[in-house]
Amino acid sequence: QVQLVESGGGSVQAGGSLRLSCAVSDAGYCTYDMRWYRQAPGKERELVSAITSAGTTTYAASVRGRFTISQDNAKNTLYLQMNNLKPEDTAMYSCRCWGPGYQYWGQGTQVTVSS
Repeated sequence: QVQLVESGGGSVQAGGSLRLSCAVSDAGYCTYDMRWYRQAPGKERELVSAITSAGTTTYAASVRGRFTISQDNAKNTLYLQMNNLKPEDTAMYSCRCWGPGYQYWGQGTQVTVSS
C-alpha cells in the first residue's frame, strides 16, 4: 500500500505564495500520474494539476500560469508551487497516486487565502 502525506498548507494573504509537498512512500507505484485536487466547503472536488511519469503536466484553467506542479523522484515527493494566490484558491488540497487498478490519497492540507 502506498502512503501519501501532504504538507505546506497555511494561511496567506492574497498575492502570496505557498509550496505544497506530498511525500509518497513509493512513487514507483504511481505509474499513470500524480495529481493535486482541491475541495472547498460546499463545492465538488476539483482537479488542480497533474503530472505523468513522463513529466507531462496539465493544469486547471483557473490556476494555469500561477501554479506549477513538479516531482522529485529521488525524494519521492510531489510539489505544487502556488503563486499569486487568490481567495478563491481557499480549499483542502490533496494529492493522489494513480496506477493500474488502484489509486491512493493523502489526508490533505488546508490552504486559506484572505483578501
